[in-house]
Amino acid sequence: MIDIELIRDIIPRVNKIKGQIDGVERMIKEKRYCIDILQQIYAIIGGLKAISIMILRNHIETCVSNAISSRNEKEKNKKIDEIIEIYKKFSK
Repeated sequence: MIDIELIRDIIPRVNKIKGQIDGVERMIKEKRYCIDILQQIYAIIGGLKAISIMILRNHIETCVSNAISSRNEKEKNKKIDEIIEIYKKFSK
């Protein structure tokens, strides 16, 4: 459940990353220096990580918080399992 304010924050970041990806494609076609291409790729990865953290924070503040507040054990455990699974993916 992403709210409109978060969408307004994220969309410009996504658009910037799209531009960076196009830039990497151009750099490769132009046979630019490998290190320059890699730096651009790591900038893209950093941007994606920042967006993922924003979305994770939103999820914890809304969905997870609501599940815990509801006192529904099944829903609470489901949300906790989701967080653990996404943490496993992030930590690889």
